[in-house]
Amino acid sequence: MTDRVAPGDGSDPRAGLAAAQRALVASLVDGADPPPGFDPRRLAVARTALAHKRAGEVARHWPLLAASLGDAWPAVFVRWATGRRPAGGLRDGWDFARAVAADNRLPGLAMAELAGREVGWCYDGSSVPRRRRLPAVRRLPGGWAVQVAGRVRTFGDRRR
Repeated sequence: MTDRVAPGDGSDPRAGLAAAQRALVASLVDGADPPPGFDPRRLAVARTALAHKRAGEVARHWPLLAASLGDAWPAVFVRWATGRRPAGGLRDGWDFARAVAADNRLPGLAMAELAGREVGWCYDGSSVPRRRRLPAVRRLPGGWAVQVAGRVRTFGDRRR
C-alpha cells in the first residue's frame, strides 16, 4: 500500500475502513480495479497466489480430478476460476468438474470421481451439497456408478 485509504464519507473511520476492505476483497477475488493507494502489480501477485491456493484446496477435495489433469491442473483451474467467487473446495471442484464434463474434456478417472459424487450427494450448483437418501445411478465411460443405502459402487472398466 503506498498511501492511506481515505474513509468513505469522512464521518466514521470504521465505515471508511470497511469500504476499503470491500474494495480490496473485490479486487483480489472478483478482479475489480485496485482500490486507491494499492499497487496493482502487488495485487496481481496476491490474486495469483490466492487462486493457486484455491486450486490446492479443490485438489484436496477432488484428488482424481487434479491428478487426471497433471501438471496443467493449477493453470486450467485458475483460468476457469478467474472471475468466479469461491464457494469452498468441494463446491468449486464440483462446478469445475461439471463444466469440463460438459465440454467432453473430463478424463476417465475424474469422470468416475464426479459420478461417485453425483450419485452420493445432491448438489444443484448453488446450495450446500447434502447426502442422497434415494438410490441413484450415473453412467460412466465403460461403466456405471450406483448408490444404494449410502454406499457408492462403480461397475465396469474405470481406466478409460
